[in-house]
Amino acid sequence: MLKDLYIIGAGGFGREVAWLVERINAAGQTWDLKGFVDDNVTYHGTYVGGYPVVGGCEYLINSAEEAWIVCAVGAACVKKNIVDKFKDCTHLKFATIVDPSVICSERVEIGEGTIVCAGTIMTVDISIGKHVIINLDCTVGHDANIADFVTLYPSVNISGGVDVGECSEIGTGTQIIQGKKVGTDTIIGAGAVVIRDIPDRCKAVGSPAKPIEFFD
Repeated sequence: MLKDLYIIGAGGFGREVAWLVERINAAGQTWDLKGFVDDNVTYHGTYVGGYPVVGGCEYLINSAEEAWIVCAVGAACVKKNIVDKFKDCTHLKFATIVDPSVICSERVEIGEGTIVCAGTIMTVDISIGKHVIINLDCTVGHDANIADFVTLYPSVNISGGVDVGECSEIGTGTQIIQGKKVGTDTIIGAGAVVIRDIPDRCKAVGSPAKPIEFFD
């Protein structure tokens, strides 16, 4: 029996996740994608990628319908705020969505609500938290720990033993060498090379990556 699924976020990444769901179903029928929810009212009543935008988050919160949901919003802190809206919704479950092309050992733990996109490779003894986004063509090495609500943008390479803190965002093409730590609520700019630990609540860019801004 197919499981009803709604994607939270009708933007570009939401459309990519809809395609990911279609790829999963092509490999083996799993999901009945009912459509999108988005708090941007300009989407309401429209179709995105052939699927209806049925309303905002309140549509699902106030519904008695039992369904699965997944949050397709890249901005880590925004994603956390959205997910928190559903914490008391016992009729809803968070889906874990993994593209059929992903290469992954059985010794990888993946939390609920996480999305892993096509072309990604994850090796052994890895912990991936809840509501993580691992975008296209990423690699994650042995003994890495990726905390809740992290977003890895496309083509990020994370070496063995790396820790990435909660609600951090790792920009496209970033490389993090073995054993390093990225703090919580931190943004690593696109193309950065991380060769030393990066602290909490900052923006770091460059090769080697260095903090250029700290958040209040």
